[in-house]
Amino acid sequence: MMTERFGHQTIVNGDVMDSKIEDKAQAQVPAQPQEETAKCRQIIDGARAVFLAQGFDAASMGEIARQAGVSKGTLYVYFESKEELFAVVVREACKTQAETLLALAPDDHDVEAVLTRLGQGYARFLNEPHLLSPIRTVISISERMPAIGKMFYETGPAVGVAMLRRYLEAQVATGYLAVDDCEVAAAQFLESCRATIFKPLLFNTGHQPTDEHVTHVVGIAVRTFLAAYRK
Repeated sequence: MMTERFGHQTIVNGDVMDSKIEDKAQAQVPAQPQEETAKCRQIIDGARAVFLAQGFDAASMGEIARQAGVSKGTLYVYFESKEELFAVVVREACKTQAETLLALAPDDHDVEAVLTRLGQGYARFLNEPHLLSPIRTVISISERMPAIGKMFYETGPAVGVAMLRRYLEAQVATGYLAVDDCEVAAAQFLESCRATIFKPLLFNTGHQPTDEHVTHVVGIAVRTFLAAYRK
């Protein structure tokens, strides 16, 4: 497992993830630092720019040091390897993704409005160009570096599913929904919101969807969900 001495705090904690996901994610995520220095932030920002421009394989620690405006010696004081540095960049992307899904108040029983806001925000977030390149990179290197793939999934997509699952469970408990398996229902809803949108962009075969198309797709996902589960 890669170790990290400096980096951003992740969302892996009991307030965000259930115990099963949390245990898995903490096995992959390095310990958090007490403080991130300005130099460390400078290096992470430089690394992100290089990874986005060149991809993981073509990026070098020398180029990252040049982009960050530090010496290679200074770079290695903070990060022992390119893999470790990429893991930090990926984890920040995961944190951002999860934060877009945080606004799910269990006492908000307007399920249609909640799912519409969530679905549209999720679909639009996935369309952001700066996100697609890291996802492609994670996919390309996960076979030889499975820890990075697990960390990306368990601190990103899995967190979103877990959070929506808990919201759905709260609506079932208060009698607004009738759902047999809230985890499956949550995952299926999120997948439906990115249908015809995400994969064409991921594989560079499509154009940025319009707001009208996002609204159309998410509207179908919400109506389908409510037809199946609303009491």
